[in-house]
Amino acid sequence: MAARLSPLLFPILLAACAGTPAADADPEGDAAARAAAAAAAATSPPPPLVANAPDPLLDVALAGSWRSPENAARDVYRNPRETLTFFGIGSGQTVVEITPGGGWYAEVLAPWLRDGYVAAVVDPQAQPEGRSRDYAARSKDGLEALFAANPEQFREARVVAYDPKAPVFGAPGSADAVVTFRNVHNWRSSGIAEGMFKGFFEVLRPGGVLGVVEHRAAGEVADDDRSGYVGQNQVIALAEAAGFRLDATSEVNANPRDTRDHPNGVWTLPPTNNHDAEDRQQYEAIGESDRMTLRFIRP
Repeated sequence: MAARLSPLLFPILLAACAGTPAADADPEGDAAARAAAAAAAATSPPPPLVANAPDPLLDVALAGSWRSPENAARDVYRNPRETLTFFGIGSGQTVVEITPGGGWYAEVLAPWLRDGYVAAVVDPQAQPEGRSRDYAARSKDGLEALFAANPEQFREARVVAYDPKAPVFGAPGSADAVVTFRNVHNWRSSGIAEGMFKGFFEVLRPGGVLGVVEHRAAGEVADDDRSGYVGQNQVIALAEAAGFRLDATSEVNANPRDTRDHPNGVWTLPPTNNHDAEDRQQYEAIGESDRMTLRFIRP
């Protein structure tokens, strides 16, 4: 049965029909407007990633009895809860930590993420014989010993050894996030920084996160600078050259007391404290280094 229109609708329909006829439309103008809108959308940066809410299981890991008391005491400087939340790390993700060193972050990430945690360490056999190979071997053995001593917390953690000259951290697109803490200065001085960032890009899935924390210089520094500090724009340039998009920055690890002009670079400050005994109070008052905290996205 045909529907009947209410008499109240007739004036509305008549007003609509009285508008500009289709013949008067400007198709070329409409097309130009649509093209301009499309071009603007293509060139506009996407909105920043919305970081995950703090994961309750992260707090469990931070409070874990397996953590070294010395490591836990540094939470005030390294801000792991705020840093990892800013990176958007959460349960169920696959996260690759690059060169975990003595395992400061591994003590938190591995028990929290379980089989989603991957520790990427330098392959000793990929290093020339001598000091470099010995250091890589000690680092790898030390991390594996940490895991073996706490099987309940670390037995599901995975260790991947990589060649710094041709780094591969896992199957392409297999990781949700890559995180690295205070390593970029070493890669720059060794001439491998570009390759490392390309390796991060390859292992991440589209939309994956690269989280970087690094000692922050006041400005740009030379590749062979030995202070341990790096310019923030220099780190951003390395990541963008590899294909990443800077998504957000954070001052959670900033330290305005750090003047960055110490006689032995960042190692003058805690926790290394490479300074004269009489200067201890001065450097303890500064605390650990000023650090940039950067979140990148793999498009």
